[in-house]
Amino acid sequence: MTASSELKLNTIDTAAPKIARSHKNYKIVPARYPMRTISTIFAAIIISLILYSIFTNPRWGWDIFAEWFFSEPVLVGLSRTILLTIIGTILGSFFGTLLALARVSKSPLLSGSSWAYIWFLRSIPLIVLLLLLNNLGYLYESVKISNPFTGEALIDYPIVTLLTPFAAAIIGLTLNQSAFFAEIIRGGILSVDNGQHEAAAALGLPQKRQAFKIVLPQAMRSILPTGFNEIIGLAKGTSMLYVLALPELFYTVQVIYRRNLEVIPLLMVATIWYLVIMTVLSIIQHYIERHYSRGVVRTQSSLPFQNKIDQLISFIFNKRSKIALHQKIKQELSFNDPNLKGVKKTKGAPIKIDNVSKSFGNNKVLNNINLYLPAGSVTAIIGPSGSGKSTLLRSINHLERIDEGFITVNNDFIGYRKQGDTLFELKEKEILKQRIDIAMVFQNFNLFPHMTVLENIIEAPIQTKNMKYEDAVASAFNLLSRVGLLDKAYSYPRQLSGGQQQRVAIARALALQPKVILFDEPTSALDPELVGEVLEIIKELALTGTTLVVVTHEINFAYEIADTIIFMESGNIIEKGSPEAVFHNPQHQRTQDFLNKVL
Repeated sequence: MTASSELKLNTIDTAAPKIARSHKNYKIVPARYPMRTISTIFAAIIISLILYSIFTNPRWGWDIFAEWFFSEPVLVGLSRTILLTIIGTILGSFFGTLLALARVSKSPLLSGSSWAYIWFLRSIPLIVLLLLLNNLGYLYESVKISNPFTGEALIDYPIVTLLTPFAAAIIGLTLNQSAFFAEIIRGGILSVDNGQHEAAAALGLPQKRQAFKIVLPQAMRSILPTGFNEIIGLAKGTSMLYVLALPELFYTVQVIYRRNLEVIPLLMVATIWYLVIMTVLSIIQHYIERHYSRGVVRTQSSLPFQNKIDQLISFIFNKRSKIALHQKIKQELSFNDPNLKGVKKTKGAPIKIDNVSKSFGNNKVLNNINLYLPAGSVTAIIGPSGSGKSTLLRSINHLERIDEGFITVNNDFIGYRKQGDTLFELKEKEILKQRIDIAMVFQNFNLFPHMTVLENIIEAPIQTKNMKYEDAVASAFNLLSRVGLLDKAYSYPRQLSGGQQQRVAIARALALQPKVILFDEPTSALDPELVGEVLEIIKELALTGTTLVVVTHEINFAYEIADTIIFMESGNIIEKGSPEAVFHNPQHQRTQDFLNKVL
């Protein structure tokens, strides 16, 4: 080493520590925003002036305000306002939900009737609707039910007796709110990703369960902000009930200030109580939104009294005892058992695709497809994007309805019931039952984000196979052990990596013990580093005897696990054969051109 190089090295060695030590002497000056400070001071001055004016001006009549704020008539009117708001919210949201479901129904009569109701009720001002109801006795004097044979009146009640001001108020508020709630709820339903609908359908969950357990809880995140705006509007809208002479809060205040002529103080009484109602509703909204945001963010900050509320919820829904039950089940299971992580032999089902065609408009995506996939086989479908691979896969479990031809799984027609030489198209309820044996793993996972990993896995077995809760949990723990995610049982999908989410999706599919598993490009949404962990699970499944159909762009993976390779383009099967035949000796030039690009 030369003298000059030694000098250079010494300079570097001695300089570095000095730089490191000098960092401690740096003084940090925060960024300053003078306009922000000026604006804050200006706002504080304006607020102070307003408050000073309000509390020092004797014409506000704060002594009168204090006299009437907790008076009995005001509190009675307030209680009636709160009662009307609660009843209107419950009935309006209930009927609004039914109207929203009817609005998205495939029945033209249901959908059209719902649309007409919503259109009509949203067009009529609430005050007009209330006046119409109040004068209904003019149009119809009584409700009368007679014996059709003798003409004798069995029931005869005057409308005026039945339709009291309170009853008219409840009916009017319910009719009005249900129309607005219906559109809010429909918007929430439409905001839920279509993959969630497909995942629920692919698991065979009943339609009612899909709506109220999968779709609506996720829709609530969109429903709540506008829904609570509507509830707050309802609370204020009760002031219109003065036209019925119903003594709610505003009508009571009107009666009082007409007697003592203290208009401003009494209006402030109503104003402050409305502010109290709105504040309470806003707080309730905040906590409910927090509840339905489960799984949306990785971590959530605690709200005031959140622990107490969580304890109350745990007590009501018996969650503590469930967690204790889970611990007991874990202790009884032997996770060191090699059978849990090893290959479990199952019985697959043969798939026959007979002259199947499918078009989207003028685009024919499947063109007279004929295939037979033996029970326990592993088939990989490859080809360029837009070649019809995913459509063919989705047709097997009837997520896509085919235009021509038939598909059978285990000799049962998918979507039809055979009687002699006649095929009867199945209703959706019966198709859902068929899908229980045909599991599907989606490209984008489609886990239910508002459910934990454990809840995702046990949902379908309990609902579709009537499995006992304890057995479903034990099965879920076993499956999570097999895919290496036992420690993530209580995590939400958002808290997992892409590879972990896909492994949970596979475990969810396996929980139904299906005869066929369909994989729609299971690794295309993953980072390259995460692909391997998912492919290892699928390789293990290939040895179980379950019939696997895999649409994939992972050519090497397809070569390694598949019994049969199918190459598709433009809705046609161009080539079919063993991996050796297709990859090493393709019979079609288009297959060779494709392989030359991807290998």
